[in-house]
Amino acid sequence: MTRRIIQMLTKEIPILITSVDLQKSRTGLIIVDEVNGFCTPGMGNLAPKTFDPSIANMIAYTNNLARVYSDKKYPILAFRDEHDPKIPEPPYPPHCIKGTGEELLVPQLAWLNECPEATVVGKRCINGFIGAISENRNNLVEWIKAHTISHLVVVGICTDICDADLVCSLLSARNHQMMPSLKEVIVYVPGTATYNLPRDVALSIGLPIYAAHPADITSYMGLYIMASRGAILVDAIVL
Repeated sequence: MTRRIIQMLTKEIPILITSVDLQKSRTGLIIVDEVNGFCTPGMGNLAPKTFDPSIANMIAYTNNLARVYSDKKYPILAFRDEHDPKIPEPPYPPHCIKGTGEELLVPQLAWLNECPEATVVGKRCINGFIGAISENRNNLVEWIKAHTISHLVVVGICTDICDADLVCSLLSARNHQMMPSLKEVIVYVPGTATYNLPRDVALSIGLPIYAAHPADITSYMGLYIMASRGAILVDAIVL
């Protein structure tokens, strides 16, 4: 069934995935929520129960790309989902609670905490654009302006939720001329992933049918939504 739906989607609402050369651009990298609570098996309500190859691949691609950005002294911003247990985030169960370790970057990316080129930002909501607001100041907007970034690359989890919210907000803010230097928002597809909760699994563990979230379908939907807003989808980047 899933394969048939994906075939239908690719036929009826195709997406273009291309490559991009950023050698002559002022580029920055945003990493979305690659934290234990979403990526490390057994680390919380929204973490995978067992090894998930798509999430593992996302982390590997992200790490490789971040190393290149760091070596070239290009700016990096890493979001960490970081919640107060007293403030729920419906419809999701408690996750990435501050102080539990779930909110920390996965071990493969922990080096970013000490990286001079990296800025690590905790956020308390799905949308990183909103989560970056502090004391009437949007620190993400100011980061882009401070580095005069023209081409912004986005990776992370979840393709259809946190990634899509951030990318769509960035594109609207760009069109609203909030960041005059920003020309393109680029989604590096191999560096994205989402969680997998097929319908039968959701029902078997007592969740309502509406909690179903098959990863292949929802990832495609997320990519389509971001592309339809103006994001460039790529599977190769030259830096």
